[in-house]
Amino acid sequence: MALRTMTALLVGLFFLLHTWGVKAQVKVAMEDRVEVTLGTAAEIPCLYTTDDGFGGLIIEWFYLDPAGKQHRIYFQDPTMRIEETNSQFTGRIKVDVTPSQGSGQVLLRVLETRLGDEVDFICLVKSLTDGNDQGKTQLRVFEKPDHPIIESVDEEIWYNNEEPVKIGSCEAKNGYPRPNITWYKDNTPLSNVPNEVSVESRVATGSSGLFSVESELSLKVVKEDQGSEFYCEVNYQVIGGFGMLESEKKKIRVRYPSDEVNLWVKSPKRDIKEGDTVEFECLGNGNPQPLVTFRRERVELNAINNVLELRNVSRLDSGRYECVTTHIETFEEVVGNTTLFVNYLEPADVSPEETLTLSQGADLNQSCNALSSLKTHTVWMKNGVKVATGNILSLRDVVYDMAGTYECMVTVPQLVGMETSAVFQLIVEGSPEISEPQSTSLEQAVESTVVLTCRARGNPRPTITWRSAGSLVDSQSNVTEDGVLSWVNVKVSSDLNVSCHASNTNGNVETLYSIKAIVPTTASPTTTLATVVPTTASPTTTLATVVPINDRPASTVGTVQSDTTDKIPRAGSSGVIIAVLIICLLLLAILGSVLYFLYKKGKICGRSGKQDLTKEKTSRDNIVVEMKSDNTEEAVLLAVNGDKKSGDQ
Repeated sequence: MALRTMTALLVGLFFLLHTWGVKAQVKVAMEDRVEVTLGTAAEIPCLYTTDDGFGGLIIEWFYLDPAGKQHRIYFQDPTMRIEETNSQFTGRIKVDVTPSQGSGQVLLRVLETRLGDEVDFICLVKSLTDGNDQGKTQLRVFEKPDHPIIESVDEEIWYNNEEPVKIGSCEAKNGYPRPNITWYKDNTPLSNVPNEVSVESRVATGSSGLFSVESELSLKVVKEDQGSEFYCEVNYQVIGGFGMLESEKKKIRVRYPSDEVNLWVKSPKRDIKEGDTVEFECLGNGNPQPLVTFRRERVELNAINNVLELRNVSRLDSGRYECVTTHIETFEEVVGNTTLFVNYLEPADVSPEETLTLSQGADLNQSCNALSSLKTHTVWMKNGVKVATGNILSLRDVVYDMAGTYECMVTVPQLVGMETSAVFQLIVEGSPEISEPQSTSLEQAVESTVVLTCRARGNPRPTITWRSAGSLVDSQSNVTEDGVLSWVNVKVSSDLNVSCHASNTNGNVETLYSIKAIVPTTASPTTTLATVVPTTASPTTTLATVVPINDRPASTVGTVQSDTTDKIPRAGSSGVIIAVLIICLLLLAILGSVLYFLYKKGKICGRSGKQDLTKEKTSRDNIVVEMKSDNTEEAVLLAVNGDKKSGDQ
């Protein structure tokens, strides 16, 4: 009781203080409509402006019931906030006030909205100096309906019914506000047309307050409705506009007789050629398809399921074909027809002959022809390579390279796989020809063997012989695809000429090999210096040069075999000889030193002491020692492999 008295005194004091001033102005602004989805929170803002501060305002929220009666749900003044009890919004509202200098916002939040929340809300703002204003917002609640379910009639519908018959039904459940259903036929909306189209709708409201709508379509069916697609469209309200749902599409089956049949070639889908398998199909414009028979020149043909098959057709199958059925109402014969043309390409023929024999230098004109119902294209091939186009093959000044098998291939560009071919053999006669070797001038080491080859062609096949110094040389030969290959082994002992002769009944030809014999030379990659000692009283210079013995140069043409190769001992077999030679060299060095000493002492007269020392690189494998004397002018060569050679220097 004391608290209430104190509150009243404070309010009275506050009111008294404000009455001393001017009456405050209050302005309220609200949205006309707030939209929300069922079950979500709705936010209703209330904007105000005032001359008083926020502490001097009283805020109240009301709603209007369907009868227009006002009910308060919230109260707030500078000292308290009260949410009314026993209201449909009790426990589901929250009020937030956001004040600022001279203005502010009061936000009403309605939690977990229900269909019954779709009412008008009033926001009242009053100042303690009697200034006040209010605004109103309508709350709209929406619920999207379930996806529509369509059901169509299962049985066939006879086309000549006098009254519309049921086509199907469509239902949309649990929407708010009430959804609307529109029927479509092939994307065209349908509406009620007396004696043609009938659309009936029924609306049901569930315990939740949501709407369910069912629509039934009836139609006077015509045969053109066969294959048409029917579906329903549901339109409903959503936040900020409208939504739309479409059902699946259904086709109805209309039963009506055929008054026309069509016959066509089902396959192949191109021009037809001999050897193809041809399928005819015949269909009527009724439903179901009528039974038909096939005829050609009044002769009935066997068919299965309205399909006629002709296998391995020829030009004799060309002609007019018919399919026939009977109208089930008038019993008249209904006929469809088409014309078949089978293209053909006869086997190719070459002329004047399939085998021709010409002399070298002659000319050839060979033709290739194939009778066809379509334009053809001809190419000439030899060994898989195209050599000419057109039905005439012309060759001028024929040579051996032109001989062989030629194939003319005739195709029909308009039809893939339509082709034929023929071959002829060209034989060219003439004198032999020898294939020129890479080189006919050769240089070969003495005592080596060279293999010479000779390849010749001609018609008749030539015979090859070899000659050297006017005598026949033994040879070997093989017959090849294009001629004869012959070879001969020649041992080189000196310069010589070897000739290859090719001959047949039309002439002969030869080619000459010139072989120059080469004596193997040595190189000196390493040289060693031996001791030089005079052997007489007169001044004497003896030079020993160690030179490696190199292998002979390899043959540049043919296969070379050397008879001297095996005469060169290997380094491993001459170890003992090398040791003996080293001892000899040491003894010669000692002897030379003694003689030189005696010479300097005058024991040996008539000679001038002179010593030439020449250093050269030596080879580890083959060493030759050369000794020279002024008296004898004789040189002696000693090789570490045990050979001994002498010659004039």
